[in-house]
Amino acid sequence: MTQDEIAEVARTGSAVLERVRTVVVGMDEPLRVALATILAGGHVLFEDVPGLGKTLAARSLAEALGLDFRRLQCTPDMLPGDVTGSFVYAPATGEFDFRPGPIFTGLLLADEINRTTPKTQSAMLEAMAERQVTVEGQRFELAEPFHVIATSNPIEFEGTYALPEAQLDRFMVRLSVGYPEPAAEADIVLGRVARRTERTHLDPVIDAAGLRAMQQTVEAIHVDADIARYAVDLAGATRGLADVAVGASPRASQALVLLGRALAALDGRDYVRPDDLKRVSVPVLAHRLTLSPQAWARGVDPRTLVGQVVAQVAVPPTVAA
Repeated sequence: MTQDEIAEVARTGSAVLERVRTVVVGMDEPLRVALATILAGGHVLFEDVPGLGKTLAARSLAEALGLDFRRLQCTPDMLPGDVTGSFVYAPATGEFDFRPGPIFTGLLLADEINRTTPKTQSAMLEAMAERQVTVEGQRFELAEPFHVIATSNPIEFEGTYALPEAQLDRFMVRLSVGYPEPAAEADIVLGRVARRTERTHLDPVIDAAGLRAMQQTVEAIHVDADIARYAVDLAGATRGLADVAVGASPRASQALVLLGRALAALDGRDYVRPDDLKRVSVPVLAHRLTLSPQAWARGVDPRTLVGQVVAQVAVPPTVAA
């Protein structure tokens, strides 16, 4: 890996974000973390109230990355086969042929994922972890790269299902969009007026091969042993909290480091700093915490608990400034 390769990742990443910002307003930090997550090989969950542009952000990012993508509109009556595909009888041959589902793509946009049942949500577990699906005992490899960007509404909204803990753990980050500032909201309105249509379209900045090259560069970013230990300490500290029944898994500490490398590359650095891990600690850790019944009844926010952990865990000394 050379400094020129890192600079190219930073330049291309900036170009992708600038392209997305032409239609998505007021989401600079969530979009940057989402892009870093894809560069780190992970999956993204956007969660917030309806109408904040989560689906638009996910679709625009997919278009700017030039990936073959499909949209899966999740509904309560959806079956696992609607996601993975199934074997269908072919009268011409007298045999059952496999018809791939929408998960066979470069980027799957699972819109309102918590509108479908946990059984169907679980159909994505193998794909998200192992980049393959098993249907009736036969294994099928998925495309490379393969990523899931899902959107969901808060669980207290009518007609939603809680995502299984195992599936939440497969998402490298959970991002909250939040309401835009008044000026940004005015830009959203004026942008819609200027387009004269609800539809948006972005020309790709790169393609699948270009994304794979960026991901390979990110894989070569240096991680100091102290940084790895810091990630382990952050994840481990969540397991000892009184308000937490189940803390962050080892997959969370890996996610902190992997995402830290991607952020470093987007900044044009060949090393990870503690601040990179701090920056993504809430998106990486909060959705992996299972609160105790008492904490849940008191309305404790897992994001607040993660903030406490970050404030308490000692930051390692680093050679790099």
